[in-house]
Amino acid sequence: MAEVLQVNPFDFVVFGGTGDLAMRKLLPGLYYRERDRQMTDESRIIAVSRTDQTVEDFRATVWAALQRHVPAADLETAVWERFAARLGYVSLDATKSAGWEPLQTLLKGHEDKARVCYLATAPSLFGAICRNLASAGLVTDTCRVVLEKPIGHDGKSANAVNEEVGAVFPEDRIYRIDHYLGKESVQNLMVLRFGNALFEPLWNSSWIDHIQITVAESVGVEGRAEYYDKAGALRDMVQNHFLQLLCLVAMEPPAHLSGDQIRNEKIKVLRALRPITQADVKVKTVRGQYRAGSIDGQPVPGYADELTRSSNTETLVAIKAEIENWRWSGVPFYLRTGKRLPVRYSEIVVQFKDVPHSVFPKGSGELMANRLVIRLQPDEGVQLNIMTKVPGPGGLRLRSVPLNLSYAEAFKDRYPEAYERLLMDVVRGNPSLFMRRDEVDAAWSWIDTILAGWEQTDMRPDPYAAGGWGPISAALLLDRDGRRWHDPEL
Repeated sequence: MAEVLQVNPFDFVVFGGTGDLAMRKLLPGLYYRERDRQMTDESRIIAVSRTDQTVEDFRATVWAALQRHVPAADLETAVWERFAARLGYVSLDATKSAGWEPLQTLLKGHEDKARVCYLATAPSLFGAICRNLASAGLVTDTCRVVLEKPIGHDGKSANAVNEEVGAVFPEDRIYRIDHYLGKESVQNLMVLRFGNALFEPLWNSSWIDHIQITVAESVGVEGRAEYYDKAGALRDMVQNHFLQLLCLVAMEPPAHLSGDQIRNEKIKVLRALRPITQADVKVKTVRGQYRAGSIDGQPVPGYADELTRSSNTETLVAIKAEIENWRWSGVPFYLRTGKRLPVRYSEIVVQFKDVPHSVFPKGSGELMANRLVIRLQPDEGVQLNIMTKVPGPGGLRLRSVPLNLSYAEAFKDRYPEAYERLLMDVVRGNPSLFMRRDEVDAAWSWIDTILAGWEQTDMRPDPYAAGGWGPISAALLLDRDGRRWHDPEL
């Protein structure tokens, strides 16, 4: 097992500390950091919420959440007792300037610690919370703020949020989190590229035919229908997760993997994205919305049924993106995400070009191009498809076979999940896996052009049955280029 290094003492203040994100991700993640003894004895976790309850009530709520979201085998009495002792609670409406005295009292005398203010709230509250933090005298030189997605609804609103937060916190103490960047397989993408002579020399338009990024979900909108209907797949997934993954795949090698070096290279990719305008939005993008169908043999309702009204919001989006620079000229990046697809999985597919000439006799089998598949979830790993000879007599027979690296099989020990790694990076003051403001601006600039194109052309979502791979228009997006989506075998 890899050595776990303790972080310096900290106070971790979670605004929205009784909400779904805190109970489902943040507190379970911090529990695991307790389990691995990564936190010092002096470190504290303080939840802030409008709910009127005692700290004992809050601890009971956290324990119930851990029982839901942490495997029973990982729940240890001694670990929980240490973790519970760290937990504090303050009842406060953080959008109002009054009532901050209990939090001020709790934090007084701890100014020398790293102070993390995690805003697990709606983005519309970010500005008010930051202003009130400053008015209460709680923004110290060691204080940093974490912003959850989505940051804004479009470029204009994102700029307004960033202006409000930036009036209180300097840019180097603002951490805009995207949990995809904390995934092991995403981290490993940089090691694959920059740590192996096998790949980086081929990582360009001379050898790569195209790249696909897919995030498929089998669930519907669950309890997020009202939020989702205001966002849609493009804002909810592509503006953040997808563009961050695309940047890591396409960026130039940074001088080193620390500080702003990675972020400097990512912004170059975002600025090199070819705008998808009104003229080509119907050719290079697809919108879809699921209708009633079945998942795993069980009937499921359509999106409009879940919403209880008709809607023009897309639950699936597919995009042909192009990067206008020397490395990637002529290489399309196909992006696809959708709800109510047959299975849940996320992957990056790097499709290499065909060999220029086959020396093998006819009848020996189809010569297939090499393909690198980086699986992000549910079973993280890497697969490289290569051509090989089928053993045995009867002449030369060819077959494409996978070389597999499964993280679960190769590394038996549990390793930290995305939020765990990113939360500790905030405490350390390491911003490399977080979005800088100019990244957010550039991403929204590209997305806003697509949104405008949809509106100008009145481009409505194409229907698709739940449990299918989306509307036929999504398949045609690649078929027009003589390609097809890489879907797992069911």
